[in-house]
Amino acid sequence: MLQPNTGSSKSWDYAAMRPPERARLREEPARPPGRWKELEMQARWFAGEFGARFQSATGEDVRVIQFGVWNREAGPDFAEAAVSINGGPPLRGCIELDRDARDWERHGHSLNPDYESVVLHLFLEQGSETFFTRGAKHQNIPQVLLDPSKLERDAPLFVPAAKPGRCMAPLRDMPREKVTDILDAAARFRLQQKAARIARIAEAHGGDEALYQSLAATLGYKANTLAFTLLAQRLPIRSLRGDGVDALLFGLGGFLASTDMTRFERETRSYLREIWEGWWPRRHEWERLALPPEHWNTGGVRPANHPQRRVAALAQIVKHWPKVRLLKDSCDIKQIRAFFAGLHDEYWDFHFTLTSKKMPAPMALVGQSRVTEMLANVFFPLAILAEPAIWSEYCKLPAASSNRRVETAAIRLFGGMPAAKEMLKTAARQQGLLQIYEDFCMRDDSDCERCLFPRQIAQWR
Repeated sequence: MLQPNTGSSKSWDYAAMRPPERARLREEPARPPGRWKELEMQARWFAGEFGARFQSATGEDVRVIQFGVWNREAGPDFAEAAVSINGGPPLRGCIELDRDARDWERHGHSLNPDYESVVLHLFLEQGSETFFTRGAKHQNIPQVLLDPSKLERDAPLFVPAAKPGRCMAPLRDMPREKVTDILDAAARFRLQQKAARIARIAEAHGGDEALYQSLAATLGYKANTLAFTLLAQRLPIRSLRGDGVDALLFGLGGFLASTDMTRFERETRSYLREIWEGWWPRRHEWERLALPPEHWNTGGVRPANHPQRRVAALAQIVKHWPKVRLLKDSCDIKQIRAFFAGLHDEYWDFHFTLTSKKMPAPMALVGQSRVTEMLANVFFPLAILAEPAIWSEYCKLPAASSNRRVETAAIRLFGGMPAAKEMLKTAARQQGLLQIYEDFCMRDDSDCERCLFPRQIAQWR
């Protein structure tokens, strides 16, 4: 666990300030299984968010030893997995995740030989009647009912308006150093949570995959985090050795679905022809896992942040992977910024999308604000696992340019307090602000009336 960096911060325990779990669950019921997208749950399972130990529907202890890989062929969702039942030897095979236990029969899995290798059947809900998962040879397949309420909370169904909250008055009356202590405590908590999340991925898939998946998710911004997570999960970095990195990433991204290149400009046709030639020989091996267009969100996304440019950036990151590993180990802010500033792509330096006109001047493949997000969401959480003292360096990281969520959170907590802008100049304090906003403001549906944060502030003053 991180240690406070100042004596005054030692009295602030942000975890104790957060609403009790039972109270949060009582006031905000868990999202019903039907509200979860199956693909999202598969991604969160593969990231280890449900854990690795379970109890089966018949009371057996189930331990996932190896989460496997996304299955490229017809059949179950995950291949090359291994599970242990009641401490027994590993059972190697596949894992299937369905929304409903009855989908096993509805989808014809019980008669499909492709599902003979399934060693574990996961689902989010089941009917009132007992249902057993059986293969074509009538063998019993262990079942596990996943509980989405145990996941880290997703974006809430209710988001309050951006107006000053009831906590503004006690925060305004507190000494500034006390307010910054609260932000720092929340930032430390948030950094710990990010570190724990990456550690879970590393435990399930290894350190390289954890770093790669986390960087990919950060490239996705808020609009395409899930799509980039799926892309990195389905195309592990161990599959991206040698040539053809761009071809595989763009192919699995679903951006090479059309063979008609006549509608593109000459330079784009030349670029696409090159990566298509790398994709064509491997298409049948991988195309089952290609993301359909509807998984990409381009509405409201700035042209420079278009997912096609971000996929190109991910390809460059992979091509320089030994350097990225060293940056992860050193977590040197200047070196990390210099590395990403030096990433270039002959085509994407001058194009927003595959259909856009060529720009007269080059653009950064990864902008400085996105590098700051990588530092806050990937490099420092990884570094803090090995060296808690690096917290002091994290505190020096300047904040990226503000965004709507930070601005909304600042209004809720600070209103128009003149000192707020000065206090939020660092990435750490912006992260602390967001943690408080997510834990309290975004969980409140009473227009502040029943929010616990003002009471918590009064107790800590």
